[in-house]
Amino acid sequence: MSIHERYQPAGKVCDLAGGFLFTAAGKSLIPPRQTTRGFSMDQSKRHNLTPAPRYLAAALTLLASATLSATAAPKERTDSMRGELDEVVVTAKKPFEDVIPAQTLTGNELRRLNSNSVADALRYFSGVQVKDYGGVGGIKTVNIRSMGTNHTGVVYDGVELGNAQNGQIDLGQFSLDNIEALSLYNGQKSEILQPAKDFGSAGSIYMRTRTPRFDEGETYHARATLRAGSFDLLNPSALVELRLSDRVNASLSAEWVNSSGKYKFRYRRVNPAGELAYDTTAVRQNGDINATRIELNVNGTLRKGSWHFKAYNYNSERGVPGAIVNNVWRRGERIWDTNSFVQGRYTGYFGRFTTLNNIKYAFYRTHYVNNDDKQIKVDNLYKQKEAYFSSANEYEIFDWWQVSASYDFMWNHLDADMYGFAQPDRYSNFLSLATALSFDRFKLQASSLGTFIHDTLRGQQAPKDKSVFTPAVYASFNPLRSSDFAIRAFYKQSYRMPTFNDLYYADMGNSKLNPERVTQYNVGLLYDHSGRDVISAARLSADIYYNRVKDKIVAYPKGQQFRWTMLNLGLVDIKGIDVSGLITVNPIRDLYLTLRGQYTFQEAIDVTNPADNYYRDQIPYIPRHSGSAVFNASWRGWGLNYSWIYVGERYNQQENIRYNYTQPWYTSDISLSKDFRFGKVGLRALLEVNNLLGQDYDVILNYPMPKRNYRLTLTVEI
Repeated sequence: MSIHERYQPAGKVCDLAGGFLFTAAGKSLIPPRQTTRGFSMDQSKRHNLTPAPRYLAAALTLLASATLSATAAPKERTDSMRGELDEVVVTAKKPFEDVIPAQTLTGNELRRLNSNSVADALRYFSGVQVKDYGGVGGIKTVNIRSMGTNHTGVVYDGVELGNAQNGQIDLGQFSLDNIEALSLYNGQKSEILQPAKDFGSAGSIYMRTRTPRFDEGETYHARATLRAGSFDLLNPSALVELRLSDRVNASLSAEWVNSSGKYKFRYRRVNPAGELAYDTTAVRQNGDINATRIELNVNGTLRKGSWHFKAYNYNSERGVPGAIVNNVWRRGERIWDTNSFVQGRYTGYFGRFTTLNNIKYAFYRTHYVNNDDKQIKVDNLYKQKEAYFSSANEYEIFDWWQVSASYDFMWNHLDADMYGFAQPDRYSNFLSLATALSFDRFKLQASSLGTFIHDTLRGQQAPKDKSVFTPAVYASFNPLRSSDFAIRAFYKQSYRMPTFNDLYYADMGNSKLNPERVTQYNVGLLYDHSGRDVISAARLSADIYYNRVKDKIVAYPKGQQFRWTMLNLGLVDIKGIDVSGLITVNPIRDLYLTLRGQYTFQEAIDVTNPADNYYRDQIPYIPRHSGSAVFNASWRGWGLNYSWIYVGERYNQQENIRYNYTQPWYTSDISLSKDFRFGKVGLRALLEVNNLLGQDYDVILNYPMPKRNYRLTLTVEI
């Protein structure tokens, strides 16, 4: 939560578009929960862009021309920047409204976390493990409660991102430049009006871009940001928001990220006897990145609904900083990515009936080259196509009882320039039924999802069709008259279908794989209080959970050296505790002090086969103890932020023996910012020092992370 908190009044909120909120019944128009004007200047980092200079030049030219043309229109702007900068936009409803445990970062909270990307910000959520391969362009994936990256759904402006090839979303590609809110749900979102596919993930990450909001007489907003720092980082970005009419607004943003990715690190290793084998300081190589992002958003409101359109393009060329093994520093791997998609959303309100419809088309192109002299030469081109349609419909039987039905269709195709490649097509159908009961102190949600998969292959026999049914039940109870305290619990089954790589990758895929299944149990407590006293906000939550992963898909050797196959072998038991807290105090006028902390304990053990040497050992890279703390002070335009992250001891292989032991690590980051105003122009200067104490650490074994590094950000807003 945040410094200045405003909660949505009781009543179910269904959709946000164009800065307006509607009730489920569609009878009333509720003012937006966000009330700041113009840019709150809290999203200064966003998706990376294209290495092709012509794309960037065209985007920046368009941004400049849009700004100049809008300047001719009359505008009147209040001096609101100082108030906006200290404002933290809260999009969560009152805690009791959220049946399902949720964690949210919004507004200034995101801006102050010294985070380059969405993946960096997620480290401050409890129960999350981030796999980071180092550097500005290193691949970053997220694992929620040890269930695996493929069980995490990533939803961008209401539509889930897809990757049928390997099932993983590289969150390092998504910066925070235009993000308005970042939320993490264990289980599923606390709404029954959502696409059927959203009911299928074991955990979900929701990213929402900012929606333009204009004061009376305003017709445009513009912002330009320049970042520079360690690793030869140069990162300019620009954003223009236009008020096209009373009911339609648009935003266009562009960003360029360029970095050599070179940083010093210490490589120290000991042999099994505990004797020092290597102790060297070197410079990380092949971690460069040159990326661009262009994104267009158009929002509109109708008499009985709203709509949203998005067009997105991300291009990058980057080196793949390989593992440092036996004093080998360089790798010849490079990746070229082109990710493009267009999507649209329509929400309609007709009395007690509400409909939510999404459509999307995506094209992903990946060119992978490995010219390392010590490895087999590889030069492969992969092309993915995706088409998606969703229709979710909700009916309010009574004020306390709603039901919904959703249907999704998705088509995925993968092609590669490899001899004999199967060129799979996947046709997925999702059907969900859900209901929600809401009484004075008790809330209940239940859902059931049916998934039906049909694959076709070129020149090969396709596997049998697959169907999976997964139920879920969520409950929340308020034992006291005050809504500050709530007890919550949920039970959920989920799954993940085998990816194209799992099924059809040459010499490794296994077309007979079964879906990987997860069963989750969660019980938690929540206390959340807000007021206008010295303690303006206080929040404490604790959850105990048990997860069981069945038919876990693993790579298993099949006899010959370097020959592997995919099998359903794994069975994992996961027990954990998540605790988080926040307190904000206002000791004197204009001074706000906020302390946020979280702690996670996890026992995630392999219980596949009692005969295995690693039976009941902690699974790789899952720490038993982890946590973070963030302190923020803001006073009259000044902002000071300190953040600390700790990850306990882990093992990098299945056997929990000394040779596989990976040391704990922690980092400290600090930043100082100052906001200025000159008439109608707002300025911000931000200085960040990351890894303040210069710690040497690996998130993934043999992928060293940067030591102390710096970043300076200058932002201009009109």
